[in-house]
Amino acid sequence: MDWGTELWDQFEVLERHTQWGLDLLDRYVKFVKERTEVEHAYAKQLRNLVKKYLPKRPAKDDPEAKFSQQQSFVQLLQEVNDFAGQRELVAENLGVQVCLELAKYSQDMKQERKTHFQEGRRAQQQLENVFKQLENSKRKFERDCREAEKAAQTAQRLDQDINATKADVEKAKQQAHLRSHMAEESKNEYAAQLQRFNRDQAHFYFSQMPQIFDKLQDMDERRASRLGAGYRLLSEAELQVVPIIGKCFEGMKVAAESVDAKNDSQVLIELHKSGFARPGDLEFEDFSQPMNRVPSDSSLGTPDGRSELRGGSGRSRAKRWPFGKKSKTVATEDFSHLPPEQQRKRLQQQLEDRNRELQKEVDQREALKKMKDVYEKTPQMGDPASLEPRITETLSNIERLKLEVRKYEAWLAEAESRVLSNRGDSLSRHAHPPDPPTTAPPDSSSSSNSGSQDNKESSEEPPSEEGQDVPIYTEFDEDFEEPASPIGQCVAIYQFEGSSEGTISMSEGEDLSLMEEDKGDGWTRVRRKQGGEGYVPTSYLQVTLN
Repeated sequence: MDWGTELWDQFEVLERHTQWGLDLLDRYVKFVKERTEVEHAYAKQLRNLVKKYLPKRPAKDDPEAKFSQQQSFVQLLQEVNDFAGQRELVAENLGVQVCLELAKYSQDMKQERKTHFQEGRRAQQQLENVFKQLENSKRKFERDCREAEKAAQTAQRLDQDINATKADVEKAKQQAHLRSHMAEESKNEYAAQLQRFNRDQAHFYFSQMPQIFDKLQDMDERRASRLGAGYRLLSEAELQVVPIIGKCFEGMKVAAESVDAKNDSQVLIELHKSGFARPGDLEFEDFSQPMNRVPSDSSLGTPDGRSELRGGSGRSRAKRWPFGKKSKTVATEDFSHLPPEQQRKRLQQQLEDRNRELQKEVDQREALKKMKDVYEKTPQMGDPASLEPRITETLSNIERLKLEVRKYEAWLAEAESRVLSNRGDSLSRHAHPPDPPTTAPPDSSSSSNSGSQDNKESSEEPPSEEGQDVPIYTEFDEDFEEPASPIGQCVAIYQFEGSSEGTISMSEGEDLSLMEEDKGDGWTRVRRKQGGEGYVPTSYLQVTLN
């Protein structure tokens, strides 16, 4: 199938499509150009970072250069510098193979496209000119026919008029004959123009324009193939440097394995060993008998031993990281400008993103806690206090993300309420309920007792120094006390079978009393009208607070 046969009457469509293809080519070139700028900036920052941390003194003048730890660190920095060079190579290859070549190719394609469409417009203009000539000859033929008919009627009327002179009748007949002759000539001219137009029109639609459209098709297919090759160059530029980058990583691994703690201890001994013998016992000097006392050769002066200041008692508090500067609240932050279903989907997507970020921060916090435990057990590996700012920052991020999750959950509940209200009472359409939370529901039977018992134990024990290890959401984990009255109402969107401990079953469409909101674990505490309380998945409910 070709454009000349199938799209013979879609001149404007082909014009828009070919322009779109060239625009896409230019967009890709612009994307790769910005990508190269990112790569160059990344490589420059890496090189500046390496330069910042490389030793300022030559290795022969730096005693620290004798330690394997320092040597490995320098080797690691050199590998990072080589890695930055490979990123620059990627940027250069993309700049030459994609940006320059595709940009030049795009200009050639634009010129070729312009030539083809100019040819097509000239053909259209020629056909339109022939059509105008046909219309003119047609109108002339029609006008001459009317004039001939009018002249014939006039001659016939004068011929029948007894009062008309012979000269008038003869003149009228001559005029009628002249008009008839002119009409015959106009007829022949119109027929010739019509034949010419039909011939040109057939040539235009069956030969001339199909050839132009086929050329455009060939041009567009070549452009698409070249663009696909340009896409492939994006990955090939990365694959070309993968072996060398792999060697950089291997070099970093070798540098890490080159650290020799025992050897570094020996190096420290060799660098700072004094060689003096340990001082001997002091002699007894008897002051009860007069005698000349001279200083003992074995007596030593008090060494200049300054007490080492320890910062254990003055441990600085971890810096509390702010949430950061918040942007101005806009009307579309909750996507309320979208239709309810679209709003719900966007909010659900945002909620899933926040939950993923939250899980990532939680995992990072657990990793930092394990690292801190290792540092506490093995002090030579690092200072545990140095991890406190990072732990505090992670806790702050967790709290921030938790608040955002609750915010999006509230918006999502409102959006789902809008969706349900638009659907009316057709709750039966929800055939596939979402999966319940993977975490177990809170233990409703022991929540109050455990809360009071924890308070008693905490009052008897001294405050722990590891204050940062306390869960971040203790402000939400207050002692559970059953409220005297519900805090809201809710409707079951889906049926739920409460098979695990602490949960409760509910039917689809059942009205429930809201006893406790979701605290972030995906469970909400409700009370059935016929009695009984327990936890159900929050996503199974349509909640309305009092």
